[in-house]
Amino acid sequence: MTRSVSILGATGSVGLATLDLIAAAPAGQYAVTALTANTRAAELAELALRFRPRFTALSDPRQAHVLEAALAGSGLQWGAGASAVAEAASMDADWTMAAIVGAAGLAPTLAAVKRGKVVALANKEALVCAGPLFMESARLSGATILPVDSEHNAIFQALGGSDAASVRRIILTASGGPFRNSSLETMARASVRDAVAHPVWSMGAKISVDSATMMNKGLEVIEACHLFALPPEKVDVIVHPESIVHGLVEHQDGGLLAQMGTPDMRTPIAHALGWPDRMETRVSRLDLPALGTLTFEAPDPQRFPALDLARAAFREGGASPVILNAANEIAVDAFLNGHVGFLDIAAIVADSLEQGEGVARGSLTDFDTVYAADAAARELAVSLVKARARRSASLAQGA
Repeated sequence: MTRSVSILGATGSVGLATLDLIAAAPAGQYAVTALTANTRAAELAELALRFRPRFTALSDPRQAHVLEAALAGSGLQWGAGASAVAEAASMDADWTMAAIVGAAGLAPTLAAVKRGKVVALANKEALVCAGPLFMESARLSGATILPVDSEHNAIFQALGGSDAASVRRIILTASGGPFRNSSLETMARASVRDAVAHPVWSMGAKISVDSATMMNKGLEVIEACHLFALPPEKVDVIVHPESIVHGLVEHQDGGLLAQMGTPDMRTPIAHALGWPDRMETRVSRLDLPALGTLTFEAPDPQRFPALDLARAAFREGGASPVILNAANEIAVDAFLNGHVGFLDIAAIVADSLEQGEGVARGSLTDFDTVYAADAAARELAVSLVKARARRSASLAQGA
């Protein structure tokens, strides 16, 4: 039977990889229901004309005229703005790829979950910001959540249906990013170009910077705790620069099961897209003799404090993970725009967590409180970015 598919975040790397798999599948196996994007109207229109979805939604209404002109005469329905994206996410599809980056993806992903179908989750922030509420929504609706991040998908596969609570621990691997062997002095001088030059994966700028700071791994620890109902003490991180082993599960009997594959996002996406079956892909196969040696090392907490910040935020609970995520998004954006340095990113997150008392603390009883905490945390982080930028400018003038 034809599986209907919606892709939230179609123009990003995960969305494009998903569409690549659909295009390569046998005719009639998949039908695209909805496609969404943030600002890339021309790219979204090109995808819509190729895959003919029932509905196409652009988040940024300022680019609506581009989408309108490109789709004129095509007969395709489209909309612009947050309500249009919500409409796309709510459409009846058997399988939805939730790949909108950042906290902006929380509401559309939740709308997809409420339909009670299969949601392939590539948006970390839905679980980081609202993990308990999100997983409860999935339980109540009967939705199936399939992890798409390569590490969580690897754990899902390595568990093989076993109860995660019965394992000794799970291990998420990290490439170490472009600064794995760099000194703090080198990292302090790092340019945007240096930070986004990931040695293995091809990703967007924000995710690449998160990899460089290892905040992505901190967010993934929180995500894993919610996905697999584990305490943080049972979720470890190890640096594996070859990015061949994506995740490991250590069982009580001492056995260690690993999922391996080339560093290509099409592999975990294909696992989720074909689930519960497997699908053929054009991903290059591993040549183990050619690989020769795989290396593993512990992450350095001095050079990469984001990991400990994430663990501390999860343990504190309440709105702390929301503050962590919001402050990181603001700080990364400030770095990408040249307002702060690379090492300032983790420092701004740490200051936000420390100064967030009374700003965005407290119990998250519903999604409205999550959104309120996120807004307050962003306001605080923006003020911290401005203060840090002023100090840097003052020091530069004094020099």
